[in-house]
Amino acid sequence: MPVVDIDPDELRELTGHEEKSDDELKDDLFNLGLEFEGETDDGELQLEFAPDRLDRLSVEGVARSLRYQYGDETGVYVPNTNDPDWTYEVAESVPEGRPYVTGAIVRDVNMTEDVLESLIQLQEKLHATMGRKRAKAAIGIHDLTMLKGAGLGDDESGHSITYRGIDPDGDRFVPLDADSEMTPAEVLTDHPIGDKFGDLLDGFDRYPAIYDDLGLFSFPPVINGRRTEVEAESRDLLIELTGTDQWTIDHICNIICYALSARGGTIEEVEIDYPTATGPYKAVGGGLVRPDFGIDTKHVAHDRIETILGVDFEQREVADLFARAGLSASVVDDTADLDAVTDDAGVVYAVEIPPYRVDVLHPMDLIDDLGRAYGFNELEPRYPDIGTVGGRHDRTQLEDAARASLVGLGFEDLLNFHMISAEANYDRLNIEPGTDVVGAGEAVEITGPYSEDYTQLRTWVLPSLLMVLENNTHRAYPQDLAEIGLAAEVDEGENTNVAEWRSIGAVLARNDATYEDAKARLAALCDDLDVDLETPPTEHPTFIDGRVADVVIDGETVGVIGEIHPAVLVEHDLELPVAAFELRLDALQ
Repeated sequence: MPVVDIDPDELRELTGHEEKSDDELKDDLFNLGLEFEGETDDGELQLEFAPDRLDRLSVEGVARSLRYQYGDETGVYVPNTNDPDWTYEVAESVPEGRPYVTGAIVRDVNMTEDVLESLIQLQEKLHATMGRKRAKAAIGIHDLTMLKGAGLGDDESGHSITYRGIDPDGDRFVPLDADSEMTPAEVLTDHPIGDKFGDLLDGFDRYPAIYDDLGLFSFPPVINGRRTEVEAESRDLLIELTGTDQWTIDHICNIICYALSARGGTIEEVEIDYPTATGPYKAVGGGLVRPDFGIDTKHVAHDRIETILGVDFEQREVADLFARAGLSASVVDDTADLDAVTDDAGVVYAVEIPPYRVDVLHPMDLIDDLGRAYGFNELEPRYPDIGTVGGRHDRTQLEDAARASLVGLGFEDLLNFHMISAEANYDRLNIEPGTDVVGAGEAVEITGPYSEDYTQLRTWVLPSLLMVLENNTHRAYPQDLAEIGLAAEVDEGENTNVAEWRSIGAVLARNDATYEDAKARLAALCDDLDVDLETPPTEHPTFIDGRVADVVIDGETVGVIGEIHPAVLVEHDLELPVAAFELRLDALQ
């Protein structure tokens, strides 16, 4: 779990509760979900926190949560912002791998060494968490007085900086912790920070760079320039973030702005001028104004709150508790158009979420906040009025019975991966996807597979069993193998667009393996589970014509049985006959 270092004296100052002892602060912080882990050599409190509450990565954010907990502040707070005077111009040369930028101007920050240290910690913690070690988002904070913005328009009014792509051996600048000018390429090879983060730019033909009228001053996501370094005497700051996702960098920017606002800073908007509203910018538009302090709204039903927390609340009490959690709640008059609640939900609250909260995604998140405001230590355990007797699910009992029968018939029970490749699932078994045979259903593809061997979910079990036989050619025969495992295919009629089922697959690999052998085993299985079996002839490309049949149980076709085609055997390096069958497990119930 992430840990943040907090100076207790700063915490007392920012909360306005100088009377609080360290032990009292620890108790109050624990009620917020921040656990005390120890102290630094400088006497700072080390607090472990939930990684979703990124607004608590600084003493300013922790103090804000405590003020709500104490009741000193209530409801959603949004800082006032001044109109934009600076523009971030984005050139078409920006690398496609890092197209997005955002930021803000913060003026009149009450900067000190302690404030600067807190700001650096917040920056690095955000890099490590939401920024995915700078891969998804990188933050640059600069002394605004050291920047010279280029004029805009004919009258040269306003100020601008430019986000562009440059040649790795292009312009030179002095990076932080260096005394001489370096090109971006030299930074990656000769600077310790460049060596650490250089892999983020692997494969880039052009490197990201930010310019003012004086030249290059930021090389994201690696390092800032020394010219704009923030010091304890800095008062006016420029914040810039680049990344792979606009939503992520915008919300990180919000967290930083709120922290600096707590230090007396005045937030000033900036304009983001993207070159077009196409390509990567289609979803965000050609121009933006940031920071985006828009308030999101989630809905939660009163009955659900009471059910989860086990407390009977008045509506007014719910609104007050949400306010103490830093949220604002009001009763919804008409819930007909709300997807998040059911028709019989009763009283439903519309809850406003402040811009610095990135963790509120579901009604359960709202209930968690309300529960903390109420005090989880105040909740009284309640036991249900009824009791139930546990037992095995019907499907589990059926599966256990089928597995016991197969083992009794001489099969060795297997468990294989239910992920597979298209080649193994279809091609190597002579299957054409989309045809009307067992195993030919449309496979569910894996997004971003880690291996080309596991790109989809298998549509039947038999391919897995044949690959086991392929790997076991050095072992003695006979090999009689069976598996009861997951199979799936695309089905738009299902709620998830995926149909899943348990399938029984079995193979007999031996010199005298025949259709009759496989049928005898299948008939015995059906007798054990008291179902009627029929095997009318059929055609299937995986099996030999004339030696293959449908598996029909209680009048419904549920599988296939037969002798494996020689072409399939050769494909799997098998030199002896194989008979096999496959059917759905639920057909045996």
